[in-house]
Amino acid sequence: MKNVTLLSGSLIFYAYGELRYLPLLMLSILVNYFFGLHLGRREPHKADGEQKSKLRANRLKLNRRRRAVFVIAILYNVGILAAFKYVDHGMAGGCLPLGISFYTFQILSYLIDVYRGNQRREPSFLKFATYISMFPQLLSGPIVNYGEVRKSLTSREFTAKGVQEGFKVFTMGLAAKVLLADRIGLLWQEVQVTGFASISTPLAWLAAIAYSLKIYFDFFGYSLMAMGLGRMLGFTLPENFNNPYMATSVRDFYRRWHMTLGRWFREYVYIPLGGNRKGEYRTVCHLLAVWFLTSVWHGITGNFLIWGMLLWLAIVIERQLDALGVTAVLEKAPGKLLSRLYVWAYIPITWVCFAITDIGQLQVFLGRMFHVIPGIRVSAGDWHKALVNYGVLFALGAIASTPLLQKLFRRFKDNWLVMALLAALFWLCVWRLRVEGQNPFMYLHF
Repeated sequence: MKNVTLLSGSLIFYAYGELRYLPLLMLSILVNYFFGLHLGRREPHKADGEQKSKLRANRLKLNRRRRAVFVIAILYNVGILAAFKYVDHGMAGGCLPLGISFYTFQILSYLIDVYRGNQRREPSFLKFATYISMFPQLLSGPIVNYGEVRKSLTSREFTAKGVQEGFKVFTMGLAAKVLLADRIGLLWQEVQVTGFASISTPLAWLAAIAYSLKIYFDFFGYSLMAMGLGRMLGFTLPENFNNPYMATSVRDFYRRWHMTLGRWFREYVYIPLGGNRKGEYRTVCHLLAVWFLTSVWHGITGNFLIWGMLLWLAIVIERQLDALGVTAVLEKAPGKLLSRLYVWAYIPITWVCFAITDIGQLQVFLGRMFHVIPGIRVSAGDWHKALVNYGVLFALGAIASTPLLQKLFRRFKDNWLVMALLAALFWLCVWRLRVEGQNPFMYLHF
């Protein structure tokens, strides 16, 4: 009955958000349930003498059928996703169905694992449907492998302590979204309204940093909320972020950022291509394939390709420096500080490429960042005004980007004073939502 309740509630919540695409989600669940049943490997039968040759022939026939079903399943799921994302959002009329990228990737991970034999097929339609539609992580991840929740779908405890612990994590995520991401994101909106050609170089950098913090705390906040809701319901969902702005390289940054998506591309694209086992040239090509697909997953406009290629280029260069022994030197102080400064400078530049879909406007903004394009009616003190208005948020964002708050939270979360502060924080967020209205999560668009 727990699964019945969770499945029913998840479908109701999805319908409340976007009723017209509920049939698409339900069809995807139904079709892929049967795909999974046909992809599952059967246990070999014991046989003697003449039966062995017959069993071998049957097994070859079965494997051919499984391979055909697997190809059809992949084409079906990728085709549906591509139709909505890339054919001018054709069926969607310019609006993607809620969560389609995330639940499609989750379905693909299940099908691939079952086909490989890494995961047993799920004979229960109820459990499979609950796994795909589970509302805490349906819309924006984290992308959960079936093995991570299989036991919980069979048996889990719903307790007052679990609700309390989950609610604490949920509140931290809600605060990250409402009090940090939404507030500091206003600077980026102001710059867009002003016009990129009318901002000073210092303000362009402040705006890029503001967007970097906005996308981090928006997505990190969602992931924390998903983990908190999962904990309330008796599930342990995987972490999606690990202090990415403490990274010392772009490679390190994307090991810490959106970790479940990175894991997906590593396990189902990079390693099957050959990973780093076939020489440096092939490794670079495999990385190019991964980052090209990552770019396309986010969108097919040119800015996403620029974003992905900038990251690929940085990672390739870092690999070469690593081979020369430069990375080992930089891992020691003060080299580690220099490495972090490089990440803090490079990542906001890439986020600008991610954020601005118009290539002409992107050129203008980058030109203002590096002071190579002259500004029009630029106010010399615009950056100072921005610091006055948003300086506190920049400081809070910088602190919250370190492991400090997480360490304090883990240590004192059971203290009565801290619990009272968390309760106050929760209602402050509710009040802000009531005053400001709906501000959707950024990754709902992907």
